[in-house]
Formats: sequence, C-alpha cells, structure tokens
Amino acid sequence: MVSKRLMGVWAALDILLLAAGVIALVLSMVWRAPNVLMNMVLSSADLTAGTILGIALLITFVISVAAIVQRNHVTIGLVILNYALLADALAILVIGTFVWFYTLRERDEFHKLWIDAPRETRILLQDQFKCCGYFNGTDAAEIGGSFCTSQDVINGLNADVATNFSRYIHTRILDTCGSLTDLMVPFLQVYGFMAIVLCLLLASLCVIKKRQEDERFKKIDAKRGGRGFV
Repeated sequence: MVSKRLMGVWAALDILLLAAGVIALVLSMVWRAPNVLMNMVLSSADLTAGTILGIALLITFVISVAAIVQRNHVTIGLVILNYALLADALAILVIGTFVWFYTLRERDEFHKLWIDAPRETRILLQDQFKCCGYFNGTDAAEIGGSFCTSQDVINGLNADVATNFSRYIHTRILDTCGSLTDLMVPFLQVYGFMAIVLCLLLASLCVIKKRQEDERFKKIDAKRGGRGFV
C-alpha cells in the first residue's frame, strides 16, 4: 500500500494548494476596493486574472480530494488531477510573466495611466503627493486642488534643481510605493504557487505509481491462490 509518509506529503501539498487558491481569490477581491493609486497599478484585467487563477486552484483542490479517495485500482481521478495541475502551472507562468514584464516598464506604464486618468484623479494625486505634473511641470499638470493652485506655482518648480525632482508625480509615486515592483510583490509571488503545483504533480505521479504496483502484486497473489512470495 501507499506509504503514510508519501500520503502525508501529498496531503500537505494539497492543503498548500487550497491555501494558494484562497489567497489568490481573496486578494483579487480585496484589491478591487476603491483606491486611486491601487486602481492605477492593478487593472481590472489583472484582478480578473487573479480571480480566475484562484478559482482554478480551488477547483483543482476539489478534483484532488475526489481523486485521492478512489479505490487503489482507480487512478483515472489522479490522472485528471495531473492534467489540471499542468493547466494551473501554465496559467501561473503566463500571469506571472505578464506582471513581471509590466514591472520592467513601470515609469512608462504609469505615464500612460497618468495621461489617461481623468482630470479629477490627477488633481487628487497632485494634492496627495504635493507635486505638479508627471515628469515635469509641463507634463499633463492640472491646475486646481490645494497644491497646484495656479500656473505660477507650477512654473516655480524648477526642473533643473535636484531638490525639485520630488515635486513631480513619477518620483513621488515610486518613492511612496517603493516601486511598482514592490506593489506587485504579491502578484509576483504567484510564481511561488508554481512550486506547490509542480510538487503536488510529482507527488500524485508517485501515488499513481505506487497504487499500480500494489494492484499488480495483488493480481500476482491472486494467481498464486492468495499466497504471497514467502
């Protein structure tokens, strides 16, 4: 029969799979809360991808439970589980790589978001960070709010003075967030889910192999009249 140690490892990995699914699903829902900066960083598509991944991992967990409780000679459930795990691994790879590529172009990506943002959003961020414009005072700066009250205030921010660099959105956002990479750390940790998925895949293959061996020896014993080799 399958050793208790192997089944213990399999069960632990399966619980980790459940935890990964819950984390992905919950964070994708929590991060949908109204937050100007967070909503700029994490698009609806990003959160939807996280939600789909979380649901996929939870469905895989359900499949795993149904598969492992089958009789030893029935391994089709574990085979289906392995295909589901391969699909999960592919989804994790695609989502993680997409987010990683996005962080390589963080300044340009934020600039596009800044340009596309409505006037009210730009004023809100300018007031929040006490700055005017994105790369400089002439880059989509909005007059209004409590900080950039006039064009004279914006013109007074000399881009040639090092101490004024923090007066522009791109610097203040990256200073406040650490960087887009820091904001994306939870999403980049999706790569950590890959280790769980692949380890569970290997454990499932071991369980299948062991169950097949047990069934083969049972058939041999049956042919010998129920007697073992000794």
